[in-house]
Amino acid sequence: MDKTKVWTFLRKNILLIFLVLALGIGIGLGAELRTLDPPMSTRSIMYLRFPGDILMNMLSFLIVPLIISSLVSGLASLDSTASGKMGLRAVIYYLTTTFAAVVLGIVLTVSIQPGRQGDSDESNNDTENENKVVNTADTFLDLIRQCFPANIMEMCFRKTVTEQVLRGEEPSTEDGSYTSPASMTTTTYTISSKNSSHKDKVYDPVLTKIDGPNVLGMVVFSILLGVILSKMEERGKPLIVVFETICEATMQLVKLAIWYSPIGIMCLIAANVVDMDDPAKTFQQLLYYFLTVMAGLFIHGVVTLPLIYFLFVRQNPFSYLYGVFEAIVTAIATASSSATMPVTMRCLVDNNGVDNRVVKFVIPVGATINMDGTALYEAVAVLFIGQMRGYEMDIGRIITISITATAAAIGAAGVPQAGLVTMVIVLSAVGFPTDDVALILAVDWLLDRFRTAVNVLGDAFGAGIVNHLSRRELKDIDNKHNMVFETEIDNTRCVDSDNDDRDDDVNADDDDEKRLLIDPKKNRSTCKTYTLEAHNGVMNDIS
Repeated sequence: MDKTKVWTFLRKNILLIFLVLALGIGIGLGAELRTLDPPMSTRSIMYLRFPGDILMNMLSFLIVPLIISSLVSGLASLDSTASGKMGLRAVIYYLTTTFAAVVLGIVLTVSIQPGRQGDSDESNNDTENENKVVNTADTFLDLIRQCFPANIMEMCFRKTVTEQVLRGEEPSTEDGSYTSPASMTTTTYTISSKNSSHKDKVYDPVLTKIDGPNVLGMVVFSILLGVILSKMEERGKPLIVVFETICEATMQLVKLAIWYSPIGIMCLIAANVVDMDDPAKTFQQLLYYFLTVMAGLFIHGVVTLPLIYFLFVRQNPFSYLYGVFEAIVTAIATASSSATMPVTMRCLVDNNGVDNRVVKFVIPVGATINMDGTALYEAVAVLFIGQMRGYEMDIGRIITISITATAAAIGAAGVPQAGLVTMVIVLSAVGFPTDDVALILAVDWLLDRFRTAVNVLGDAFGAGIVNHLSRRELKDIDNKHNMVFETEIDNTRCVDSDNDDRDDDVNADDDDEKRLLIDPKKNRSTCKTYTLEAHNGVMNDIS
């Protein structure tokens, strides 16, 4: 009996076991390869990373079809009232948990004072770095601009951003396309350093195209299309079925990619460990900063989020957390909440029994705007830099950091290292030099993985809470569809009542028809397809 239980456990959790082993083996392999003499060349590290790059490519190319198909099909299956309430609950949850993460980061940083402890070496500041100039207002306008892309095809691989170009210089873009800054306002920056006097430099904002999917535009487009299709009722059903089929097919591709993930994860971790310059010196200099961020992420992920889940759902949050542990491990390995999104969706539906309609809506939106770990990290990092520089952290600056970090985290893309870009916004808002970002780059690659795991965990708990709070609306929708389904079956019987043989066949299949009633925890595409066929007078189940 015991052997049977062990075998059942291993068979059920074999992929999770492989992922954990891949993490451990990757760290050990990387540490061992660091001892080679001579050390590994850049080419050798590239070859070591190659299987991991393939994994990232496999997950990344599924993002576009998954986001669009899941949002459209998920919202189209809801009525406007249910989708509105669900969206409001999700947004309130995102804002609340993100702000809570920022406050937690500020409290820990003010209490521990990591910037005034340890052996901080400021040699990084003596090197001249090319720093990207960022204007806070332009950055937030970019977010609004990306919500409404000019080209529906281009948004899948390119997005528009505002680049601050020094007057007299040309913007550096790969495709060379940019908007003339003649009609735009200019921005004056005062750049200060130890070895130079103050110089006023005038920058012109220039709209440029950069590579990378416009996730925000895809989310807005998909939400609007899904809501419109739900209002079209019968006329929109064929297109809804198409998007549901694409979503199901994409999830099948995700399952294939996930079985390759242990190999890719092992190589990614090993390559990152080998590529570190001097781990001992780095962690000695930034030890207290690293520990403060990790403590904040741990408290938020293991205490705050489970407590919020328990208060609303009244169920064991740690069993729920165990159900998405595979997604957390994938987030640590890939450092991308967008790349982890397919795994998160599968875990929520298969392991935690969350309604598929809720998952299709909450997770794609959450992977775009819900960044609890990033918000906490930015708050700690900005305060850490201020403490190292000896700046006075008054209540005004702390409030500014709270608001700006929350807003910037919501606008952070779900890709690796996106937090560094948004951190420049927060530094500019409180008047800190943006070039001090270089102080924390040494450990950012590692912290990025853990804050991504907290981002994914926040999305997962959010889906569970929204699913619990929306259960009444979902049940009403199911009952409504059941009534329509049964009415169509009765109409078909009335049409066929003159033919005794066909009438007997319909009655014989009565039990089979009733078994097709909608299960709220599963995809309803089969029932919808069957209803369309029944409406056309065909009583065969085509699933």
